[in-house]
Amino acid sequence: MCTAATYKTRDFYFGRTLDYEFSYGDEVVVMPRNYPLNFRKAWNLESHYAIIGMAHVVGNDPLFYDGINEKGLGMAGLNFVGNACYNKPDANCDNVAQFEFIPWILAQCSSVKEARSLLSRINILDEPYCEQLPTAQLHWIIADRDEAITVEAMADGLKVYDNPVGVLTNNPPFDSQMFALNNYMSLSPKQPENCWGVPLTAYSRGMGALGLPGDLSSQSRFIRVAYTKMHSLSGESETESVSQFFHILGSVDQQRGCCEVSDGKYEITLYTSCCNADKGIYYYTTYNNHQITAVDMHRENLDGDTISRYPLISEETFNFQN
Repeated sequence: MCTAATYKTRDFYFGRTLDYEFSYGDEVVVMPRNYPLNFRKAWNLESHYAIIGMAHVVGNDPLFYDGINEKGLGMAGLNFVGNACYNKPDANCDNVAQFEFIPWILAQCSSVKEARSLLSRINILDEPYCEQLPTAQLHWIIADRDEAITVEAMADGLKVYDNPVGVLTNNPPFDSQMFALNNYMSLSPKQPENCWGVPLTAYSRGMGALGLPGDLSSQSRFIRVAYTKMHSLSGESETESVSQFFHILGSVDQQRGCCEVSDGKYEITLYTSCCNADKGIYYYTTYNNHQITAVDMHRENLDGDTISRYPLISEETFNFQN
């Protein structure tokens, strides 16, 4: 289970939580412009936009979970189990394997508008990276500072939805996630108005949001982050903006022990990311390390042909004041 969101102050921010019961060995990866991208069925790219994101690296291949490119476009894949459906190759389409989809878009597109153009020709393949890494069932959010879309490959075809709230979780399909917001349109950061005609008292602060779901289901997380993000206020500085973004996604943190996925195994928030898409900085925290760590793609040689890899810092450091 995961949650992705966008946020805009002076700069544009994009990020997600990755919730799972174990890690594949996640790393922040910077892919420079001249790193060769060899796709299974589509044409190869010898040069492209630089990308920074979170990935599981197999050999020399970064399998991206999420990322941004140097032009400010962000993309993330989230579990979509039971609904995702991929295809066999089609000679009339651009055939791209599911695990290639994020670099396919981020390497070539500078905006959501350009991504829409590529999506009109794409055929997402039901082809695993290897036998040990079966095809993941995902859907995706793609966003820039002006708009966001959700992409879902389903049995009845590829769906591309406008995403006006800039939020995505897992199931149900995105149109159902959006429809559920109708049930919560009265929620407000203001105290509720008494419409009963009898003496009633708002006995606590925050009662305007009474009814906001607090469970860990993906539909409830979508509603909670959409509410938090749409009412969120912060200053324009980098520190204030990044801090606020982590607070937004902190509203759906998963704690070990609260979501059992099998006997003795629990889903937790393995990492939370926040990318400044305008500046090319990837910030993250992990389950055991709440100190914000940053990797700046522009401190790397973006004209190179070798990826830079940064294993996650997962141990907490306490700052004693006495």
